[in-house]
Amino acid sequence: MRIGLITPAPDHPLLAATTALLAPDHAVEVLNPDTVRSVSDRPHADVYLLKSRTPHALALARELERRGARMVNSAAATARVQDRTEMADMARQAGLPFAPTRTFAALSELAGLADPVVVKSRHSYKGDLVARVDSHVQLRELAERHPQEPVVVQEFAPNSGWDHKLWAVGDQVFAALRRSELAPGEQGETRPLAPADLPSGWADLVRRVGEVFALDVYGVDVIGTGGDADARVPLIVDINAFPGIRNQPGAPEALAALALVRP
Repeated sequence: MRIGLITPAPDHPLLAATTALLAPDHAVEVLNPDTVRSVSDRPHADVYLLKSRTPHALALARELERRGARMVNSAAATARVQDRTEMADMARQAGLPFAPTRTFAALSELAGLADPVVVKSRHSYKGDLVARVDSHVQLRELAERHPQEPVVVQEFAPNSGWDHKLWAVGDQVFAALRRSELAPGEQGETRPLAPADLPSGWADLVRRVGEVFALDVYGVDVIGTGGDADARVPLIVDINAFPGIRNQPGAPEALAALALVRP
């Protein structure tokens, strides 16, 4: 088979390890959306792994799909979860436990909101806005830095300060605990978490997200609510297409197997 990687960073650990598994028996080629302007004059691969979410990467993916190529994930599914308003609406309509989400055209419209709240860019992109706001002073400062930013707002749900980072590659679920960027103190610490140690039903919840959003490789950010003693009630706060899934044994193997699945 011919497998294409739509990415400007084929050396990403997940992609590099997956390529090493596939290369002995299959042709793996890189399509860098930062430099390739069109695919109309080149033969296409049997399947593409859409790791980039830039507008041009999505345009290339749509062009390849029109020509019959299989895409993991599809351009439509990838774009859908970049809009946090559409994401929240779809999730709630499907009965998923997604954080109640309101949309505002600009931060200046948030005056009078009860705090604390979590403010995020409406459209997900690298370096997008994600901030906890605890006072009108913080809100005013944020609005001054991002005066025209369309945003979504979620009420802050009390939790342990640790996010459950859950990932799926096909039917396989991977997990870790990561110190929330909204929690006070040192950020970024990640703890390993075996999927078997997840609260009952959480792995199935992740798979249900994939069904609702037609995603094959994706991440689901979940916080456990219900108090410190039993923070087992899941609340989904974000979904993203084709995340990095770093340091997860078995993830490259799962991705390689998914790429080889015939349509």
